[in-house]
Amino acid sequence: MTPAGQQHAPELRAAARHLGRRRFLTVTGAAAALAFATNLPTAGVAGAAELDARRISDNPFTLGVASGDPLPSSVLLWTRLAPAPYEPGGGLPAERVTVHWELAHDARFRRVARRGTATAHPEFSHTVHVEVDHLEAGRTYYFRFRTGKWTSETGRTRTAPATGSRAGALTLAAVSCQAYHDGYFTAYKHLAQDDVDVVFHLGDYLYEYAVNAVGGARNYTDRTLPAHYNKETQTLEDYRLRYALYKSDPDLRAAHAAHPFVVTWDDHEAENNYADDISENDDPPAEFLLRRAAAYRAYWENQPLRRPQLPNGPDAQLYRRLKWGRLAQFDILDTRQYRSDQAYGDKAHVPGPETDDPARTITGATQERWLIDGWRRSHALWNVVPQQVTFSQRKLDLNAQAKLSMDAWDGYRASRQRVLAGAKAADLENLMVLTGDVHVGYAFDIKADFDDTSSRTVGTEIVATSIASGKDGADRPANWDTYTRANPHLKFYNGRRGYVTVSLGRDAARADFKTIDAVTVPGAPIKTAASFVTESGNPGLRPA
Repeated sequence: MTPAGQQHAPELRAAARHLGRRRFLTVTGAAAALAFATNLPTAGVAGAAELDARRISDNPFTLGVASGDPLPSSVLLWTRLAPAPYEPGGGLPAERVTVHWELAHDARFRRVARRGTATAHPEFSHTVHVEVDHLEAGRTYYFRFRTGKWTSETGRTRTAPATGSRAGALTLAAVSCQAYHDGYFTAYKHLAQDDVDVVFHLGDYLYEYAVNAVGGARNYTDRTLPAHYNKETQTLEDYRLRYALYKSDPDLRAAHAAHPFVVTWDDHEAENNYADDISENDDPPAEFLLRRAAAYRAYWENQPLRRPQLPNGPDAQLYRRLKWGRLAQFDILDTRQYRSDQAYGDKAHVPGPETDDPARTITGATQERWLIDGWRRSHALWNVVPQQVTFSQRKLDLNAQAKLSMDAWDGYRASRQRVLAGAKAADLENLMVLTGDVHVGYAFDIKADFDDTSSRTVGTEIVATSIASGKDGADRPANWDTYTRANPHLKFYNGRRGYVTVSLGRDAARADFKTIDAVTVPGAPIKTAASFVTESGNPGLRPA
């Protein structure tokens, strides 16, 4: 949380005064505001001179490579040039750089499938997003980048199965919440070696909070982080530098190189617990939207995202749909950008008129219709919803009328009921929700009526614990007994760091909760804390 009375960055305040809210909310005004706040040229990317890549004297691939959003005939490849990643501008002049890329059938690049060139523009922080088309469905590929005398590490990716094919199986990993200052990304080291097809990142890829010279709980003794990390992110350059810090982590780099990622944001990529244009500290909306625009732009720049997800000022359509043959449909949600303000001041509260107000929404009306319409047209066996905050009811105490979280779907109960009614109308047999946010692992049965233990189970919610947020954690947090007694549909609760894998098959799905005991020191081993299965056509979790 921003300390009370702290001033936002002068650039944001100046831009907010310069552009009134009405003008800011127009497309042109939003783009101009972003340029005004960050000194980006409004003329676009064509004006920068070209840098002779042979002049790059240090390795520019310090932030690794990544791929994402696999389609049957296409993958998205990503890298960012930054020979000095902890410096503003990444150590490169404001000049465009030509980058060569290759995608091959084998790791030695003896059978190259596609190759080409792309431009790393300074206006986009020298990031590269290459959408490679005309590929074979359901295949593994290897890729790399080259500029000047430098060649990147090799990444591995894959395409989705052909549309309409009866894919027999898929294994995904779900991850979330990686506060750099809370510990090492050891879970990613293990995930890089795990046998999964795709990784879903469910939000809080970075945190806006200050990171001190020793990296917080990492307590470095072999390096000193620059002073500009020891403040909350506000401007575009702040967010770009923070991504450079995170992406320089070798374990995160390894996971990105090993598997394609499908990403969505939560709140900390911009600011804690914001709701639409309402900031945590009730800053003027025009001022906060400038910050949101900077955060959204830096997010797109630093993630393996396609062109349709490129922000327009403070707006970006991150919700989207991916398919894995006829086995699975993934409806990736954004429950942060369009939501109504949290009820009851965003404090834990018993249900009331605000939580049940049908005018309030966590998805926005357009995204809600898109989700339900997509279910009506779905031919997939498993309909999976990767999203941010806890979907199932989660009572926080044992009182007759228990308090609930106002930031989760419990604070938007009318929204949840509409979504569940949509799933019922679409006759979904196998609904699965993937969730992050809470820094613990949960396994829930989704009930038609959470207050009636005998009501029908209509789906499964798998909550991935954090990669690092919350530091080491505990197998049984202090509230473990309360939560498990208050919520009989909660089948598993563990407070360690780690990730979860979910294997989807024709007959059943299996979730394996993988945990590590420590992130405040590097190198902890990983173990499987628990495993559950749910049968196709018969929702309900049981131990594997």
